[in-house]
Amino acid sequence: MTATSPPIHHVQWRACSVAPMELGEGPRLLPDGRVVAVDILRGQLWQVDLASAERTVLLRELAVPLGAVAPISGNDRALLAAAADGIAILDDADRLTWLCPPSDNSADPGNSADPNETREPNEARERKAPEVRMNDAVCDPSGRFWAGTMAVDAAPGAGCLHRLDEDGSLITVLTGLTIPNGPAFNSDGRLMYLADSARGIITRYTVDPDGGALGRAEEFATIADGSPDGMIMDVEDHLWVAIWGAGQVHRYRPDGSLERILPVLARQPTSVCFAGRDRTTLVVTTASIGLESPGNYDGLVLAADVGIAGSATPMARVSVPAYPD
Repeated sequence: MTATSPPIHHVQWRACSVAPMELGEGPRLLPDGRVVAVDILRGQLWQVDLASAERTVLLRELAVPLGAVAPISGNDRALLAAAADGIAILDDADRLTWLCPPSDNSADPGNSADPNETREPNEARERKAPEVRMNDAVCDPSGRFWAGTMAVDAAPGAGCLHRLDEDGSLITVLTGLTIPNGPAFNSDGRLMYLADSARGIITRYTVDPDGGALGRAEEFATIADGSPDGMIMDVEDHLWVAIWGAGQVHRYRPDGSLERILPVLARQPTSVCFAGRDRTTLVVTTASIGLESPGNYDGLVLAADVGIAGSATPMARVSVPAYPD
């Protein structure tokens, strides 16, 4: 880290939603230009209108927590969803088709999934108490889906990072985490950044772009004021990180030094993505959970022009059932 303090960049934030989310997360830019975000604990998927907060609408509401979604390559009728502590296809007819069904320790095992549409759970996913749920998930440039789970009570060491490959196999790649957030990948998929929010640490891993195996791990950044949450890379291979509890977004250089701080109108920013025609609009989700007296912007989706283009949301490569018209 540099000895001098990083510059503070003040931008013009605008609210892109009206109803506060409890735990807003996972903003994603879809291939058609739409932006979606989730309210994890309410199981809600929202379509965010960057020009009009009043036009932000609720698309889906599931009976289980919804951690994140990802667009699917070659399919504009469905999204890949990290839900409960499993992974499913969420289609435009509100069908939830489990690829990797929730375990017995899911935050809400009593879901409405059709048992005829599921596969047997992968043995590597079977876990015992505490109760767990998905927290964040994203695809790498090769289309693999990386999803983090955590204990509902945030029990230390109960979190894991899993990888869904194109053939539908789910592999647990990291254990002993507490609150995994991200990950984010550089443009060629050879580097992965993962936050463990409870520890205040962002770790960088090398990744085999062919098989997805993780290699060398090194501490990338430590956050003393607040907790690192959702993140994304920009076209200059800098990392943008929402800092929960500090009301900030940080931009880090590839060497781990803090390049700038963006103050945010909400106290608990949770995740970030880039959107707009040239992807220079930074979209930030926030949370109102745990705040005794939420402010006017706590829990809202916010957006601002930051003048730097960000990476697009990677698409999942996974087999999807054929749906009737």
